[in-house]
Amino acid sequence: MALVSNTINYVDGGTLLEGFFAYDDSFSERRPAVLICHAWGGRDDFVKQKAEQLAKLGYFSFALDMYGEGKTGSTNEEKMALMQPFMEDRVLLQKRINAALYAVTLLPWVDDKKIAAIGFCFGGLCALDLARSGAKIKGAVSFHGLLNKPDFVSDKAISAKVLALHGYDDPMNPPALLTEFADEMTSLKVDWQLHNYGNTQHAFTNPLANDPELGLIYNPIAEQRAWQSMQNFLTEIFS
Repeated sequence: MALVSNTINYVDGGTLLEGFFAYDDSFSERRPAVLICHAWGGRDDFVKQKAEQLAKLGYFSFALDMYGEGKTGSTNEEKMALMQPFMEDRVLLQKRINAALYAVTLLPWVDDKKIAAIGFCFGGLCALDLARSGAKIKGAVSFHGLLNKPDFVSDKAISAKVLALHGYDDPMNPPALLTEFADEMTSLKVDWQLHNYGNTQHAFTNPLANDPELGLIYNPIAEQRAWQSMQNFLTEIFS
């Protein structure tokens, strides 16, 4: 087995984007692909590590770039400045994610009939919005993602199955928003799941999360449970 990884350029209109891909070259046939949507800081080492973990499971993994040229933020202020234009314009957000999906379908290693998206924090919203856009993906997984729906209602049916992995004490997603998300998914006739992890806050999958004031706290037990749930979900949707 040899893990192959590299960066690859793709475009959304006039914006040059830099994705990171990984796959195990011991698999000779085309394989299912998993798009990985980064948190508000950009396409950093955390999502690269997740890409490598998914590659070892036999998937083609692609950590997409929402901001352009692999740009990342260092401070909370920089991260917010990068994320905010997409939070304010969900049409722009969905267009940017779909550009990554299109780029992945063209790659020779990918079974373009078996593609899913996962995401963390802001990236969880991105994965969900890819599904909301009506994209032909098999599933979307949100890890402690932002769950609020867009202001507009798409006329395209959601074909993807949806899995939301959530810390019950996440200050960015209070219980009322969970109910709103469940009602949204149900009204759209989505095959959806919502897993709540008790005594768990936001960013629980990130070992570097240690900001009690913002509610960003790593929880290794919840991380392990969520990753296993994702693996079970991917096995189901790609079977």
